[in-house]
Amino acid sequence: MREFTIPLPIVRTVLDPVYRVSLNAWLPVAVQRALLEVFSRLQPVPDGSIVQHLMLGGRPAERVIADTAVPGSRTRAVPPERAAGAILYLHGGGYVVGSIATHRSLVARLARETSCAVYSLDYRLAPEHPFPAGLDDAEAAFLELVHNVGYRPDQICLAGDSAGGGLSLALAQRLIERHQMTPAALGLIAPWVDPTEVPSKDRDLVINRTWSRACAAHYLGDASTFEAGYAPLSGNLIGLPPTYVQVDVSELLHDQCCKLVSALRGAGVHVRFTETRGLWHVAQLQAALVTEAALALSELAEFLREAIQPVSINDLR
Repeated sequence: MREFTIPLPIVRTVLDPVYRVSLNAWLPVAVQRALLEVFSRLQPVPDGSIVQHLMLGGRPAERVIADTAVPGSRTRAVPPERAAGAILYLHGGGYVVGSIATHRSLVARLARETSCAVYSLDYRLAPEHPFPAGLDDAEAAFLELVHNVGYRPDQICLAGDSAGGGLSLALAQRLIERHQMTPAALGLIAPWVDPTEVPSKDRDLVINRTWSRACAAHYLGDASTFEAGYAPLSGNLIGLPPTYVQVDVSELLHDQCCKLVSALRGAGVHVRFTETRGLWHVAQLQAALVTEAALALSELAEFLREAIQPVSINDLR
């Protein structure tokens, strides 16, 4: 699909009612999910994106790569005997909504700009499957990439947005603690790393406090807020890989992301922190439509690309 750009103010004006309607705690979760699926069709996937449906760790997933033969593709040409590493992408949506379909445009652009295979996971969602179901699914997916696909842990980056960013951080902590595996890097877009924290303001363009508190309760289920992995900001941050964090200054999660960056640096983790102005929560979803959002996604792609070392295709057999 051919891409086009829309002025930032127009996109903000259109998105405001879209998110007010779809991310509404008074709507049944099934309706919220259906609305987001419909709206996601307005986010085009780059030409030359190759999407393969598969199972990963026992869950449906998509493997997305970019066809470097497509004219105008910005990916680096990869020799046939070599393949780039992998990115395990965990979508956002408050652990309640969102899917591989709602994030396909973002994931495909990430694949194009990193020359990596990006695996987007359909992890289980609350309230049907509260914590730690999603984390268990993400762990199983990573382990399959290592044990069955053949990547080394340091050839796999973890990336995610919002709740998916929190899940990525929790997964990295679990992999280090349980399996002594450290991913190549973490790429976190406005990560929700402490669902116990009540936002200081009512809403930003995308998220509102009432909806986020409902999501936090759905995700927690019958577990305790002290459970390791529910609020990874309070977990052990020592030994984590290089981490990229992006957030807009207008977001409800801005203060939380600043706390995360400070804690990571205090734990000796290399961090690249980007604060944008004028965007919104996970604006990278609209990267195909908004130049500023595309630039933010490109910065993430550059960070992840530099973290991954090429892997021989023979190593994957």
